[in-house]
Amino acid sequence: MTPDHQESTSAERLQGQTGALLHTEVMSLNVGPQHPSTHGVLRLVVDMDGEYVVKVTPHMGYLHTGFEKTFEHRTYQQGVTYAPRTDYLHCFGHELAYVLSAEKLLGAEVPERATTVRVILHELGRIHSHLVFVGTGLLDLGALTPFFYAFREKEALQDLFEAVCGYRMNQGYFRVGGLARDIPEDWPARVSAFLDTFEKGVDEYETLFAKNPIFLDRATGVGVIPRDVAIDLGLTGPNLRASGVALDHRKANPYCGYETYDFDVPVSQAGDSLARFQLRLMEFRESAKIVRQALKRLTPGPVKDPNRKISLPPRHELETSMEAVIHHFKLVTEGFHPPVGEVYVPVETARGEVGYYIVSDGGSMPYRVKIRAPSFVNLQALEYACVGGQFADLITILATIDPVLGDVDR
Repeated sequence: MTPDHQESTSAERLQGQTGALLHTEVMSLNVGPQHPSTHGVLRLVVDMDGEYVVKVTPHMGYLHTGFEKTFEHRTYQQGVTYAPRTDYLHCFGHELAYVLSAEKLLGAEVPERATTVRVILHELGRIHSHLVFVGTGLLDLGALTPFFYAFREKEALQDLFEAVCGYRMNQGYFRVGGLARDIPEDWPARVSAFLDTFEKGVDEYETLFAKNPIFLDRATGVGVIPRDVAIDLGLTGPNLRASGVALDHRKANPYCGYETYDFDVPVSQAGDSLARFQLRLMEFRESAKIVRQALKRLTPGPVKDPNRKISLPPRHELETSMEAVIHHFKLVTEGFHPPVGEVYVPVETARGEVGYYIVSDGGSMPYRVKIRAPSFVNLQALEYACVGGQFADLITILATIDPVLGDVDR
């Protein structure tokens, strides 16, 4: 799609200034695929008329992982390893989307405690992703300080992730039927303490960065994506809500009991880079609100489906029960066999709608896996938003669209 909102050419602008029509030529520049400013190994071929962008062509595939095909050669439980690597900033979002689809296919019963812990980690993962967005996005615009402020909270969050499962990223903590293990006893108190500090940090972001006149000049009115264009392109998540569409799957298609939580869905009508930035700041507070509610709901109980044909038996049972040994052996070597069918469960991640379309032929491995990844779709808006603007605006727009290239090159 070629945008129809291009500004006048450099030659026309110069003619207006000098009275003489000067000859200009379009110059093609490579932006990327080195990581800085492209938020992953993304190559952009940018056609420039002077300082103004006339065309942007994204070239993807430098990070191609082939995860969708890999899923089809692993058991359902083993697939949990690959889901978080698709979006390594909101790992728990992809993990949750995958296990919810597999559980719907299987008819698994997830205990209440496991569901509540999933909600907590899902929202903490959203905060984690938005922190990287704030830090690296403003770094792209030449602001070094926000990076250190945002990563201060990011590191504290990763300490919490590590306490739960031993990994700071790519956790693979969820399981079909529940969780890999229960959370540590002191973990809820640590999460609550983090939220107290984090909410003060958001106040600092708004004071130091969101009201900075240089940032406002760089972002206001830049990269406007109108509501109808956002819908036509299939945008989801904060990029869609910044253009005035209040679609959030936590409200529209609730999962994990989100319909029982009290939270708002921030929406803006501006559709520019500033709106996309401010929207994520507002989502910080909503996610913190959800986590506090979930912490109050944590009650003692199991964290795995009690069905031994789905969940591994407790290790202590292996010492006394031959039946437990058999279940363990079958699950580890072969896995379970869901009935023939197909499923798709949409989940609202930091970048928008994530869904795993899974087809079962009755075997222990999926017959087909297709990932609906938001970054791949959202990246379509880049050319529309950039054409007619200056080259410096391209960096601003790309940062506020917030793609993750693992999400694109899955």
